[in-house]
Amino acid sequence: MFVDKVRVNLSAGNGGNGVVSFRHEIYVDRGGPDGGDGGDGGDIIMKASRNQNTLANFRFQKTLQAEDGGNGSKQKKHGKSGKDMVIQVPVGTVVTDEKGGELADLKEDGQEAIIAYGGKGGFGNAHFVSSVRQAPKIAEKGEPGDEFAVTLELKMIADVGLVGLPNAGKSTLISVISNARPEIANYPFTTIKPNLGVVDIDKDTSLLFADIPGLIEGASDGKGLGDEFLRHVERTKVLVHLIDAYQNDPVGAYKTIQSELASYKTDLSKRPQIVVLTKIEGLDEEIISSILTSLQPLAPTEVPLMAISSQSRQGLKELLYEVKSQVATARIKESAEKAENPDNGLPIYTLRQDEQAWKVVKRDEDWLVRGKKIERFAIRTDYESEEGVRRLKDIMRKMGIMRELEKQGIEKGQQIEIGTVASIEY
Repeated sequence: MFVDKVRVNLSAGNGGNGVVSFRHEIYVDRGGPDGGDGGDGGDIIMKASRNQNTLANFRFQKTLQAEDGGNGSKQKKHGKSGKDMVIQVPVGTVVTDEKGGELADLKEDGQEAIIAYGGKGGFGNAHFVSSVRQAPKIAEKGEPGDEFAVTLELKMIADVGLVGLPNAGKSTLISVISNARPEIANYPFTTIKPNLGVVDIDKDTSLLFADIPGLIEGASDGKGLGDEFLRHVERTKVLVHLIDAYQNDPVGAYKTIQSELASYKTDLSKRPQIVVLTKIEGLDEEIISSILTSLQPLAPTEVPLMAISSQSRQGLKELLYEVKSQVATARIKESAEKAENPDNGLPIYTLRQDEQAWKVVKRDEDWLVRGKKIERFAIRTDYESEEGVRRLKDIMRKMGIMRELEKQGIEKGQQIEIGTVASIEY
């Protein structure tokens, strides 16, 4: 089954807890602290693979969970780090968060992106030994891993997209010029999923064609099947717009498709196009010329108008060489645009930005402190340990948070809420 859009929940691994431990060995007096650190939780990584061509694997696997890190142990033994979960997705998969923000766009085979980060392991008490603190009873808890929902959307990477009304001859064309074997029948919506085919233009050039299910009027608003699959022509360099020569209203058919392409969220009507009259076998040259003449005023001057017969292969060679030329031109233009606006890589997930910033807010009876870094320290604190709470307050003082609270008039005994993580008394 072809599935090209799914929503999944990600849960990266939690970090393991550090431990409080002291050496207890025979003949060793006053053994020092030897509590080990917890292991880091596993990340969730998406990897593009040409061996995948659908997102169907995620239809029933709605939650992806990476392995948690192991707890530390005595003798300074470090907890085992959780295993990363590497998820293979088709080339062309875009990962977005719940607000529609793009987290990754996996366009190339083998490309990887960390989507959800595992939590860091907590430090054991051996980590806190210093000249003035030789027997610390402090150990940190592990951080929780990132946990959120994402949408995976497959946008096929094809050079050429075939578009047109149902029964315009798209499936027949791709079956004749490529290795694709789509279902072909004389009824609307024979094609209910995109088909890909590799077309050898000549000994030096092969292009990937995508046959998109037929569009109808209102497709951009969700009618019919076309809107579900227009995303697959977003990346194509050239569109081949097929019009059935036996269509009662070829001009109306042309206008319908162009309107739907223009109404899509990305205006696809501006993509380089070739308008092709299909099924011309048996038609007089006069009739063919008349139809093309009626279409001429509608198409921009740079858009070629051609006529073919997939059954008799009439005009196919000329069409393929025109496609080759337009794809080459589009690639040159794309390379020039990339040179002018170089891509600096995948966007960094926003949870990892601005960790140093914090904010103090006075509420009715207590105080609220927000900030990525301080909240991470709060998560790692063991509140059953007096030394652990004291250390958190020391960190807040070093960061300037306590000074700001005092400046704003905090009083002894009032509560300080640290994000949604913890509450401590001033």
